[in-house]
Amino acid sequence: MKKPVLAAGTVCFRRVRDGDDTEIMVLLVHRTRQKDVSFPKGKLDPGETMPEAAVRETYEETGLRVSLGINLGLIHYDLPSGGHKQVQYWAAEVAESAVHASTFKPNGEISALEWVELGKVRSRLSYRADRELYDVFLRLAEREAIDTFSVVLLRHAKAEPRSAEYPIDHVRPLAARGDEQAEHLVPVLSAFGITRVLTSSATRCIHTVTPLAKSLGKKLRVREGLSQDAWDAGETDELRRVMGRIIRRGKNAVVCTHRPVLPDAARELALATGSLPGDYLREAAELPPGAFSVFHFSKKHPGAGILSVETYPLKH
Repeated sequence: MKKPVLAAGTVCFRRVRDGDDTEIMVLLVHRTRQKDVSFPKGKLDPGETMPEAAVRETYEETGLRVSLGINLGLIHYDLPSGGHKQVQYWAAEVAESAVHASTFKPNGEISALEWVELGKVRSRLSYRADRELYDVFLRLAEREAIDTFSVVLLRHAKAEPRSAEYPIDHVRPLAARGDEQAEHLVPVLSAFGITRVLTSSATRCIHTVTPLAKSLGKKLRVREGLSQDAWDAGETDELRRVMGRIIRRGKNAVVCTHRPVLPDAARELALATGSLPGDYLREAAELPPGAFSVFHFSKKHPGAGILSVETYPLKH
């Protein structure tokens, strides 16, 4: 059986003022050869992740630079060639500055961009799978849950084992594989529009997110309360304060910590937002080195709880 073709895309939206009112408009693309109307999307490049592809393809097709919001799900459909395609979509709010900086020109792939009123989008789409995907977006919009922020819980990359060379756990550096993982994390985490980078004080955690912080030009915020040493000592007050502060700020953040700390970090996110308990929290915290889970929350109503969780790396 042939492997499915993997692709990723976005449902881009913007807020447009009309007098005293603000209206949500959604972006549709008119494809040149297919003569259809859809959302920006495209196939993954070799070695690329779904989030990276979604951001890249959106820019290539529309000239718009976006960051990913809430995960809208996966659609499946058969190809005329006989194969099968899977497309992962995210909501993506487009800032007015991005609209003004758009480099789009009609071309052999995309002939036109069309901003459409929220209630008129469904009838404009050419395919049933896209209409079903849009129904997910529409339900979130009705709940005021498309304007979101993300909190990424990241387990540090692969570290050197404790040994005679590295007898102190707290200062163990990354292994060569861990250094590679840290570099590979930069583009995929950047796709989520990270604005704050927080980390345990352990060397292996600091080194995991240093490339990301440098790439984004962000300050690395080191917190002792995110360390395994603090957790081992039963000192979890700072962990609660850190997670609570992240939720209050409502900004996209990544938190790099340790395997034993991750379940409590996920639990604190749930408690800070009144989220229901469940196995999904445990599963989101069961991460191998260099893996992460993205928790999405409503900016306007964070107390509505965790809207969705996605975990990487995915097994394609």
